[in-house]
Amino acid sequence: MRTTADISIMGCGWLGLPLAERMVQSGYRVNGSTTTPAKVQVLEEKQIAPFLLNLDEEPLPQDALASFLNTKVLVINIPPRIRAGQGDQLLPKLHVLRRAMLQSPVSRVLFISSTAVYPDLNRIVTEEDILHTETQEPENVLLQAEKLFQDREDWVTTIVRFGGLVGGSRQPGRFMAGKENLPDGDAPVNLIHQEDCVAVLHRIVAQDKWGAVYNACADEHPSRQDFYTAAALAIGAIPPTFQAMQKTKFKRINSEKLKKDLAYHFLHPDPMQFF
Repeated sequence: MRTTADISIMGCGWLGLPLAERMVQSGYRVNGSTTTPAKVQVLEEKQIAPFLLNLDEEPLPQDALASFLNTKVLVINIPPRIRAGQGDQLLPKLHVLRRAMLQSPVSRVLFISSTAVYPDLNRIVTEEDILHTETQEPENVLLQAEKLFQDREDWVTTIVRFGGLVGGSRQPGRFMAGKENLPDGDAPVNLIHQEDCVAVLHRIVAQDKWGAVYNACADEHPSRQDFYTAAALAIGAIPPTFQAMQKTKFKRINSEKLKKDLAYHFLHPDPMQFF
């Protein structure tokens, strides 16, 4: 098995696998990790050096982890699963990974985060608004996760805070179909298509955009009611219903910094055209 790589991607799932494929197509030697034994063959078939790694496992196969981390660039793509009530499991995994990284040649880190790190400020939100999280929610799991990899001498980190992930196997029409009396129907959605996720991450690596923090959401922000109604109808499902207008909590994520720094134009700028 090849144990050296140009880039290693921790977490080859919904996002990590198409990213790994894109990097292979661009000529990079890619290591990819999975926690699913059946997926090892899938990675091999796609010319991605496979590593079966589960950061929850005890004892963790240290030799395999060291081989996986024998790379200059590391993409950390571990879903926080906060909505699933598993957010408390994220930080222990990341501590295990960071300890191993200290003994590795990794010098560039691309950390996948989420715009859920920001509180609802009822206005447009930029990267600088992380100050509100730092003062109001210093124990925020996503914030702590980001800080684990920032401001270190061993490597330089770029953080990408994605909005809601849509595309591929994630059909937004299924998220809310048939639900009733949902709140915040007039709140703007902050979403990004899978193809844009992959393109943004690829461009960061290709352009050596390190030491930055970027928000990444589609340009347009239709209301929750408009978007999820259209998404449900697009797959023939029962559309959700929303409560009458009330005081709405929201944030409208701004991605202008990313677009300017990367000279990037979204492939799917309007979520209403995702389906």
